[in-house]
Amino acid sequence: MEDIEDLLAAGGSPPGFRLPLTAAIGVNPKHKKKNKTINSLPKSTSFLQDSVNSYDTTKIPGTETIYMKTFGCSHNQSDSEYMAGQLSAFGYNFSDNPDEADLWLINTCTVKSPSQSAMETLIAKCRNGNKPLVVAGCVPQGSRDLKELEGTLPALDLPKVRKNKFVEILPINVGCLGACTYCKTKHARGHLGSYTVESLVGRVRNVIADGVREIWLSSEDTGAYGRDLGVNLPILLNALVAELPSDGSTMLRIGMTNPPYILEHLKEIAEVLRHPCVYSFLHVPVQSGSDTILSTMNREYTVGEFRTVVGTLTEMVPGMQIATDIICGFPGETDEDFEQTVNLIKEYKFAQVHISQFYPRPGTPAARMKKVPSTVVKKRSRELTSVFESFTPYVGMEGKVERIWITEIATDGTHLVGHTKGYIQVLVVGPESMLGTSAIVKITTVGRWSVFGEVIEILNRGSASSLCQVDKDSPCSNLSETCVCSKEPEPCACEMTSSCGHTEEKIVSVPRNDPIPSEHSSQNLIGWLLRKRKNSSHKKMENETTLEYDKKLGTSHHGCSWGPVDKALFGGIFVSLLTIIALFLYLGSRSLSSK
Repeated sequence: MEDIEDLLAAGGSPPGFRLPLTAAIGVNPKHKKKNKTINSLPKSTSFLQDSVNSYDTTKIPGTETIYMKTFGCSHNQSDSEYMAGQLSAFGYNFSDNPDEADLWLINTCTVKSPSQSAMETLIAKCRNGNKPLVVAGCVPQGSRDLKELEGTLPALDLPKVRKNKFVEILPINVGCLGACTYCKTKHARGHLGSYTVESLVGRVRNVIADGVREIWLSSEDTGAYGRDLGVNLPILLNALVAELPSDGSTMLRIGMTNPPYILEHLKEIAEVLRHPCVYSFLHVPVQSGSDTILSTMNREYTVGEFRTVVGTLTEMVPGMQIATDIICGFPGETDEDFEQTVNLIKEYKFAQVHISQFYPRPGTPAARMKKVPSTVVKKRSRELTSVFESFTPYVGMEGKVERIWITEIATDGTHLVGHTKGYIQVLVVGPESMLGTSAIVKITTVGRWSVFGEVIEILNRGSASSLCQVDKDSPCSNLSETCVCSKEPEPCACEMTSSCGHTEEKIVSVPRNDPIPSEHSSQNLIGWLLRKRKNSSHKKMENETTLEYDKKLGTSHHGCSWGPVDKALFGGIFVSLLTIIALFLYLGSRSLSSK
């Protein structure tokens, strides 16, 4: 998370920043000398020297609009959220439209060449648009002539603007202990630096109080956590789990971990993964199915040790889901090496495999190795992708009842996205008010990348639904069978269209006593009543569908329920009629008396 200091352009360095102020990247004016490179950027990107034009110093600081673009991992996303929080605290606004922004802020990634190429393309576009530019993140940091990033870690309580208000990306450490021959990230992130258990526990308490529903632990290698402090990952996980609400409203997701650093803690980690408030999901990159290639990569583990990790976790954690990574065409990879990789993926049929082609990163040992021909690399990548896409990991889930946690809207704008305890993506139809809640769903359809569900009951925070308290020696492993103690829902029948175009009758729990929003600024009584009636139309539809469903069940509601708005409108109409009648009677009596 060292790229936070890239926000600094002048003034004293606040406590907690890892680099001296002189290394920070600010908004640099356009230089007259064309052969002068931007401060702290590599020589290979010297073409960027004209990308920043003179800044209009007459503008009032803190009033400009910023366009932010983030590349890379969830750790980078967390850094961007901290940047946005600090800038927002100073009054800056953010826009998703780059054209209307006064300044561009690009948080970069150095893991793969395509990411850096995309960043360079975006910078060129910024230059053509004559926009001031700040380049932050791993690309400029990884290009500095620093053997190690020294200093203290940035504070976790800095202002932060989350991309998703229900998801907190929590970095537990920066840097790593490895020395992979292909990786440039360590050039940017440095050696391992872990946050204390106490500081992370404090942060978890705060974000839960803020209404966060998912906490993602993030780092370059989660498994290495605490080795610089004399603690380990299980100690941290147990401390964090103890802070999670007992009603299961907030879930914990453990981040990516390399095999070497969890081998000695597999049983303890499996116990945490069985906890009902922790997703039974782990990202464990293998990179290759060949021990020869793993040795060339300097990955510090064997395929057999990777199998031990996968086998132990899948055996000890019911419903365990493991994701992995593969690099195709690493220098020296033979057809036999690649075949071993394909066989490994076929054996486990992972539901998620991140497949990438090898890209040499400048300054890494692998960049000096003899490369596999690009045509061969592409062919292997296509072959492995074809094998992976042939899997059907979710077949057999139809009809199962699962609890899911809903945190976002799908890209189709129709479905909401939730995840099971195994972090399987479930798409459901429902109102946006379901965001940040948990629900019991029945799986109706399965796809290649996700499944579709039918909502049975919405479990709101603070309701009667709760999770059982988990004994340390007897973890609850089946949430839907042993941990959910929910009351019967109050359903209504809603006609919903599935993704296949068929109309299905689905039972959805809908609150019947939602408050109608008030309008305090109304100056006209009739206009206020009409607006109130419009705002209550959704509630009326809910009541109608509830009555329809009750009729199907054979129940009845005696009498007619009049809401306050209906009564007010009826009263107004009645008074108006009486006034008109009185007026006619008065005019009639006047005309008779005049005769």
